[in-house]
Amino acid sequence: MAAVHYSGAESLFAPFTQGVGVIYMLHQVLPDPPRAFEPSRVLRVTPDFLDTVIQSTRDAGFDIISIDAVPGRLHDGGDRPFAVFTLDDGYRDNRDFAYPVFRRHSVPFTVYVASDFADGQPDLWWLTLEAVVRSAPHLTVGMKGQGRHFSLRTLEEKEGAYHEIYWWLRSIPEDLARAFVAELAAAQNCESAHADLFLSWDELRELARDPLVTIGAHTTTHRALGKLPERVARAEIADSVARIERELGRPCCHLSYPYGCASSAGPREFRIAGELGLATAVTTQKGLLYPEHAQSLTALPRLSLNGDFQDIRYVKALLSGVPFAVMKALQRFSRQQSSAA
Repeated sequence: MAAVHYSGAESLFAPFTQGVGVIYMLHQVLPDPPRAFEPSRVLRVTPDFLDTVIQSTRDAGFDIISIDAVPGRLHDGGDRPFAVFTLDDGYRDNRDFAYPVFRRHSVPFTVYVASDFADGQPDLWWLTLEAVVRSAPHLTVGMKGQGRHFSLRTLEEKEGAYHEIYWWLRSIPEDLARAFVAELAAAQNCESAHADLFLSWDELRELARDPLVTIGAHTTTHRALGKLPERVARAEIADSVARIERELGRPCCHLSYPYGCASSAGPREFRIAGELGLATAVTTQKGLLYPEHAQSLTALPRLSLNGDFQDIRYVKALLSGVPFAVMKALQRFSRQQSSAA
C-alpha cells in the first residue's frame, strides 16, 4: 500500500478503480495505547486517527452520508463518491470517544448492536482467550484431537499460541468454542468480565436521539450465522431487529453480520436479510462499492480501519481501489494458471 501511495498509482488509476463509495468499518475508538500483548488491538483506533480519516476522506472529494442514503446513492449514482462510517458491537467508547469526533465534523455514523451485549450479557470469548494467554505462563489444551502444550513466557510465544488457538476455535461450532474458552478460563482462575465495555439500552436511547446516529442490528448473541441452521440464523437477525425497534421506538433497517467473513455470512444469510426487509447488510469482506452493489444491498463489503495500520497513506491507497484491483488480477491469474495445469 505504501508503494501504491508513493508511486502515484493511486492518483493515476483511481478514476478506473475507485468505485462509487466506501463503507468504513470500526469497532473500538480509544485514546490509550494497547498493552504489549493485545491481539484485539487490530479492532482499536485512536480518536486522532478517526479525525484524520474523516478530514482526508472529505479532502479526497467524498460526500460522507448515512447508511440510510446508501441504496439511493447506489441506484441513482452521483458526481462524487460517498463514504459511510460504521462501528460494530456497541462499545461504550463509541459514545465516549468516537461520537465527539463525529459530532465535531457533523458526520453521520451507524452503531451495530448485538442485543445480548446491550443486555449486559456479552460472551466475548476471544477477549477471554486473550486474557488467559496474557496471564498464563503455559497452557496444555486438547485441540484437533490431540494434546497441545504451549509455553507462554515470551511475547512471541503468546502471539503464536493465541493465533493458533483462535483460528482453530473459529473453525469449529461456535457453541463448542465458547464452552472451550469458558472451561479454559475457569481452569486458569481467569475472570474476564466484559459487560462494562458496552452501551446499555438506556445509553443507546440517549445516543440515538442525535440525528447523526443510526442504530443497526448485529444479531442477538453475536454468533457466526453461516454455522447455524437456517431457522436459528433467521431468528438471530429477526429477534435482534425487533428488540432494537422496541427499545428505541423506531425502525431498524440495517444489519452487520457477526464476523462477516465468507464462512460466517454467505448467500443464504444475504437472502434471509433481504426476506426480512432490511435495507442494507454489511460484511467484513474487504472492498469498495461499485454500481453493481445496488443489486446486492444485503452483501455490502467494507474497508476496515485497522489498529495496526493507523497510517493515512494506507487509507488513501485503499480508497483509490488500486490494491483491490491488483488483488483481483492476481486471483484471476492464479485461477488461469491452475486451469492450465
